[in-house]
Amino acid sequence: MKKTKIQLLAFALLLMQGIVYGQIEKAPARAEGEGPWSQLIIRGATMINGTLAPPQGPVDIVVENNKITEVRVVGYPGVPIDSKKRPVLKPGGKELDAEGMYILPGFVDAHAHIGGVAQGTPAEYVFKLWMGHGITTIADPSAGNGIEWTLEHKEKSAKNEITAPRIKAYTAFGSKLNGERGREELSTPEEAIAWVRANAKKGADGIKFFGAPPKVMEAAIKENKNLGLRSKMHHAQIYVGQWNVLHSARAGLTAMEHWYGLPEALFQDRTVQDYSMDYNYQNEQDRFGEAGQLWTQAAKPFSDKWNSVMNELLDLDFTLSPTMVIYEANRDLARARRAEWHEEYTLPSLWEFYSPSRQSHGSYWHYWGTEKEIEWKANYKLWMTFINEYKNRGGRVTVGTDAGFIYELYGFSYPREMELLREAGFHPLEVIKAATLNGAESLGMDDEIGTIAVGKLADFVIIEENPLVNLKALYGTGAIKLMEDNTIQRVGGVKYTVKDGIIYDAKQLLEDVKNMVKEQKKAKNYQIKQPGIKG
Repeated sequence: MKKTKIQLLAFALLLMQGIVYGQIEKAPARAEGEGPWSQLIIRGATMINGTLAPPQGPVDIVVENNKITEVRVVGYPGVPIDSKKRPVLKPGGKELDAEGMYILPGFVDAHAHIGGVAQGTPAEYVFKLWMGHGITTIADPSAGNGIEWTLEHKEKSAKNEITAPRIKAYTAFGSKLNGERGREELSTPEEAIAWVRANAKKGADGIKFFGAPPKVMEAAIKENKNLGLRSKMHHAQIYVGQWNVLHSARAGLTAMEHWYGLPEALFQDRTVQDYSMDYNYQNEQDRFGEAGQLWTQAAKPFSDKWNSVMNELLDLDFTLSPTMVIYEANRDLARARRAEWHEEYTLPSLWEFYSPSRQSHGSYWHYWGTEKEIEWKANYKLWMTFINEYKNRGGRVTVGTDAGFIYELYGFSYPREMELLREAGFHPLEVIKAATLNGAESLGMDDEIGTIAVGKLADFVIIEENPLVNLKALYGTGAIKLMEDNTIQRVGGVKYTVKDGIIYDAKQLLEDVKNMVKEQKKAKNYQIKQPGIKG
């Protein structure tokens, strides 16, 4: 079949998105984590649940065979706990003393690519960065290493044969399903439906769309919904003039990624983005630079058009996964590039991928300047206004990161996305809900994960600092704190990540990552350098 111009553009889009980048090094057999046990009791922590309930503690949480069987309040702050009122440890069971600590449901990253060959990031590196930050479940939006590779790791994670979050696999629409690289030519509704059915039969959890002709999109989304699978979409600019977020939501799409397609649905005095006349989509500085002007071209906040679009999305129970963190370098490049964790946790190969390039996706720093950053700051204000109001009206907003691009590191980008939701106006408890229950609901897993409740799986984040007071305590590098004796200390960082009742030393996982970085630097005789500095 002869390729059409739009099909060639679509394949180029997949290449630029890093979707067709080949398979990375597989994760090794699990050598970390204690357990599981027939019974696990986590004692004395203060619980911050994903339900908007205020913190409560001390509590003892009982787990048996990877299911929470009891959540018992065992006392009052500052008062010794009466041991007679605590759950009894059975023979062969395990106690974890979490007195004075805080326990939360395991975090869900709703947009988490599992590395890539171009980035030089093996699966172990990516998984340990996530697990070291309390992320126990991820959605891989495009299964970029191939659907068979992703499903293999999903199964191994489910059996806890590898140290990794549980995985939901969303195949990029049109990807080949036979293990080969590339994509199918889906130019008719019939071809789209056949591919969707084959993808479901393969065992995928859903589809990640980028765009296609409207009839193809409508057929594919509807068939995917009929099969009971979930879907996500990055509304790429090469299609969005014909098919925006409202079209997708009406057809049955369950979640949108980023924000593309939403301002276009809010247009009222135009039908197309105000592209400059020399714009070229293949020039990523054009693409990302002018995308930062989109929200100022949309309907004003709380206008009739703005409200009507929001209300329709709410009625459709549509999920927003904004991934604000992945674009933050656009409003402050220096901050993103010099984040304190890069030196010890960013692989040299990944740093090279981040650096200015006309070919690496997201490395579009041809000459990024103050004017672009100012535009993006204005873009964020309007974008955040929509997200916060969507939440206020009962809409579902999740925490997703899209890390591995644009100076955003796996794991570390997660608490930063939480901070950005806080900046948008979310109460810290609403941020936790977005990171836990909302993420679980978006994946259709809220009966298994997302809150600490009897009957749910034993996924927890345990930390010594109160993250509601300071979300920065969730970074693997912790937060800087001036102590009463006038000394400066690093505090925080996740202490334990519990997944499926297995206790992982989160700080040791991050130490493993640091050692991987040291080894690659040693092999390459490499140091992180600023762009433009030779030697």
